[in-house]
Formats: sequence, C-alpha cells, structure tokens
Amino acid sequence: MKNIFLFCTILFFSCQPTEEKNILEQLISKNKKELGAPAEYPEKFELQILYTQIDRDDNNTPTFTTHKFNVNKNQYFYPASTVKMPAAFFALEKINKLKIDGLDKYSELQIDSIRPPQTPLRSDSTSRNGLTSLAHFTKKIFLVSDNDANNRLYEFLGQEYFNAELEKKGFENTQIVHRIGPSGFPFNEEGNRYTNPFTFYGIDTILYHQPEVFAKNALELPPMDHLQKGKGYMSDGKLINEPKDFSKKNRFSIQDMSAMLQAVMFPEATPEHQRFNLTEDDYQFLYKVMSMRPRESKFPKYTQEEHDSYVKFFIYGDKKERIPDHIRTFNKVGWAYGYLTDVSYIVDFEKEIEFFLTATISVNENQIFNDDNYEYKTIGLPFLSKLGKVIYDYEVQRERKVKPDLSKFKVDYLATD
Repeated sequence: MKNIFLFCTILFFSCQPTEEKNILEQLISKNKKELGAPAEYPEKFELQILYTQIDRDDNNTPTFTTHKFNVNKNQYFYPASTVKMPAAFFALEKINKLKIDGLDKYSELQIDSIRPPQTPLRSDSTSRNGLTSLAHFTKKIFLVSDNDANNRLYEFLGQEYFNAELEKKGFENTQIVHRIGPSGFPFNEEGNRYTNPFTFYGIDTILYHQPEVFAKNALELPPMDHLQKGKGYMSDGKLINEPKDFSKKNRFSIQDMSAMLQAVMFPEATPEHQRFNLTEDDYQFLYKVMSMRPRESKFPKYTQEEHDSYVKFFIYGDKKERIPDHIRTFNKVGWAYGYLTDVSYIVDFEKEIEFFLTATISVNENQIFNDDNYEYKTIGLPFLSKLGKVIYDYEVQRERKVKPDLSKFKVDYLATD
C-alpha cells in the first residue's frame, strides 16, 4: 500500500505545471561579471528590466513571452525623454480623430502664445519647406530626442486630454503633467495646465483652429515609493541639502512603455482598447523615424556629434561607430537626473531575430541632483550596451520553430526628407 501511495504522489507532482524559467534572471546571473555593478547591486542602481521574446506561427502571428528583472511599478524613477514616445503616438492619433478633410500629420501649423512663458512658433528652418508640422516634430523626437518638438506635441494634446487618453488605453501607471528640457523649465505646475493655441492650414485656408486649453481638473498623482530622492540638489547655483521631490514629476512605468511600443509595432496582436487610431501611412512613418540614424536624415541635417548610437543605448550605446544596417532599433530613450532608460524593439534582418527590451537605471553616486555629475558614460551606457548584447547573443542562438517575416519593418531610408 505504501508503494502505491508513493507512486501516486510522485505521479501527481510530476504532472503539475512547472514554473516557467525566468531566462532574464538567468542571463543576468550568468553574465554578472561582464555586466558589472548594476547587475550585482540592482537595488542601488534602481535597475528594472523587461525582456520579451517573440515567436511566430506558420501564419507569422506573434506570441509574446515576457521576463522581468527587479520590476516594481510602484518604484518611482524619472522617465525623462521616454515620455516623448506617447506624445508622438497620441498626437498622431488625435489629428486622425478630428476627421477633417485635408488635415493630417503633414499639414502646416502655427502656434500662438497667450500668456508667459508660452512662446509662439511660425516656422521651422530644419524642415524641407521651412514649415512646421506634427510629422516633423515627431521625426525630431525620435531622431535626436528634441525637447522643444516634444513640448509642442504636449501643447497640441493638452494635459487633461493627454492623461484621459492614457487612462482609456489602460496605461494606468503613466501620468504626464509637464513639459521637459530647457524649453520646459519656465513652466510651473499651473503653467503646464495651460497649452497654446494651434492653427492648421491647407492651401489658402484654415483647416482647424484649437484655442488655448486649460486643464480644469488638476491631475491627482497617486502615491509611489521613493518620491523623495537623494541627499541634495542644486538650485540657482546653490546646494540644497535635502532630498529632491519628484512627487509632481512625470511618471511612465517600464511595463507601460513596453506595452505601448508593442501596440505600435504589433497592432494586430494588441487588445482593441489599447490600439492607436493610426493609418497605415502613420505606422510606416513611425517605423522609419523610430529606427533611422541621424546621418540618414536630410531635414534636419545632423552633424557627426549625433552618431548612430546617440539615442540607441542597447548593444551600441557606449560606442560611436556605425551600427550595421541590418540591425535596427525602433525605440525611445531618456536621460536626465542620473536616469538612463530605453524602450526598444530590436531586429536583425540578416539573422532573422526580433525581441523587445526595456530597462531603466540610475547612476548618481553622490546622490546630488542637478550637478551634472552622473556616471552616464562610465556605468550607465556601458551597462545598457552590454545588457543589449547579452540578450541579442541569446536571441541569435535561441531556437525558433518558425522564422519571422520581418518585411513590414524594412524601410527605404534614402527615400526620406
């Protein structure tokens, strides 16, 4: 009887589903020496990583398997320029929702100002025709992470509309409440609730006018862990010996980042409520500007300072050499206050591999903010570059039942402004 019981017990446990291996944790553990201190002390560096494997069936339909490392949606980090990605996606969606004949992302626009510190914008010398448009703002955002271009899209969206749309799509851990960069600094909490008037033009006609908008309902930001950071910060050239308060700053979890990028790269595999209302031309335009190198752009024309990895942190982030043309990263990065973040869909057309990788890291050893003394080049970028290489190398050798058809992501970068 004992033997029968023992046999049944072994059989029962052997048939139970085993917990899926966390490949990401294994890869980080295996490569700790190469990855360095952030892999050894992830809490110190506020490290969070998401890695999503993509497998295709015979119809090229993707399935996604996501692995996490130290991910905590309640752990605050400053998202910096990554918020420009939703600004671009939602701005393109908003122009489509207006459903006005002749109005699209390429339409000429002019921006007025009503109150300080708002500023007007009538033209853009970096575009082919010298005019401004949502498309050109979007291109500059992804090519070199242009701050003013982002702030113009924020102004077109308006704070209340922007956050309501984020919530509708289920991005509950994202709140965007302020402009960013030097052109965003003059705006206080109240000023960010006011957004400039926009006028869109056709040939000798006004297609659409959006007056100044005020966000009547101040956005309530939910509590999070570690909103008070560091031991001091610089303000007007003086050191303030108290933690910096991030409670009124933008928020964008890496889960929301990855899901949002996935919704644009794979709309057909995204729940309907989370898809963007974009045209086929919008998708092709985004695939182009998200993955092109600054040197491939004629308008704007960039210098060698904006090298291939200028806004591509994974695999090549700590190098200035040319990235092979068959490897493309569709992504958005952010860096500020000692935080480096990258949300990416990476493909190698020659080796026929694809994967999503999103990570954020803090490199601020002295715990002082605004002193421009961050370890971006010595710790942050080398870590993200090596992390990307570790995942890429694993993907190269990972077995796939079906090779992906990546043709929809191939772009003619020569046929571009």
